[in-house]
Amino acid sequence: MVCSFGEKGLVAINSGGKIKSNSETKDMTDNKTDFGFKRVNRDEKANLVKDIFSNVAKKYDLMNDLMSAGVHRIWKNKMVDEIDFNTNVNKGKGCDEFKIIDVAGGTGDIAFRITKKAREKNIAHTIDVVDINQEMLNCGKDRAVNLNLFSDLTFTCADGENLPFLDNHFDFFTIAFGIRNFTNIDKGLSEAYRVLKSGGKFICLEFSKVDNYFLQKFYDAYSFNVIPRVGGIILNDHESYQYLVESIRKFPNQETFKKMIEEAGFVDASYQNLSFGAAAIHVGRKI
Repeated sequence: MVCSFGEKGLVAINSGGKIKSNSETKDMTDNKTDFGFKRVNRDEKANLVKDIFSNVAKKYDLMNDLMSAGVHRIWKNKMVDEIDFNTNVNKGKGCDEFKIIDVAGGTGDIAFRITKKAREKNIAHTIDVVDINQEMLNCGKDRAVNLNLFSDLTFTCADGENLPFLDNHFDFFTIAFGIRNFTNIDKGLSEAYRVLKSGGKFICLEFSKVDNYFLQKFYDAYSFNVIPRVGGIILNDHESYQYLVESIRKFPNQETFKKMIEEAGFVDASYQNLSFGAAAIHVGRKI
C-alpha cells in the first residue's frame, strides 16, 4: 500500500502501520473535494478534469499563454534547468541511461525540452510522458513526430495518483501545471516518491501565490475578469477557464506545498519563485 502524507496535526495509523495525516484522516470521512471553488464527490473529480483538458487540448499553448500572460515558456525552461545530467544518481547502479517520467505532460512541452537538452549533451535517456487525458497525449504524439523527437518518448494514459510503473524506477520526476488538478495531492506526491530511485529528484512547476499584495490584487483581477472571458470568446469555453483560475487560488501556497513534499518523504525540499510568485518551481530528493 502506498502511504500518503499531508498537513501536520492529528494522525491515524493505516493498515500497514504507517502514519496518516490530519488531511488524510479527513479524506476517510469526507467524500468531497475541491473542483475550483465548488465541492464535488471525490470519485467525480478525475472525470471532470478530463473533460476540461479534452476541451482545451488543441489549444494548450494558448491556454498557458492566457494563464501566464505568455511567460510560461520561460518558466518551463527554468524548470528543465533543474535536471542535472551530471548528477551521480545513476552512479554504481549499473544504469547506462537516465530514466525520466513527466506526469500530466500530455502535449509534451516539458518532455520535448528535456530530450532536446539530453541530445545536445549526448546523454542516453528515455522519457515516459504520462497524462490522464488521451486527447492531450494524442496532441503530444503528433507534435513529437513533427519535431522528430518521438523515438525518445513513450506516451502512457494513466492517473498520476496510481502510476503503472515499478518502485525505484526513475531518476527524475517532473510535473508542470498538473498537480493542482489531482484529487488527492498527497497521494500524487507519494506516487512520485515511490517510482523515483534513491537519490532521484522531484521537480514540480505550478502556479502559486504572488508575494506582493498589490501585484496579487492585479493578478486576481486579470485572472477572474479577463481569462474566462477571453476563453469564452476565443474558444467558446468560459467554464473551463473559470475552473482553471479557481484551481490556482485553491492550490496551497509555497510554504504549505513545501511541507507536503517533505511529509511525502522527500529531503532537501525547496522552491524558487518565478514572476514574484505567480508560479514556483518546487524540488525535493528521495533518500
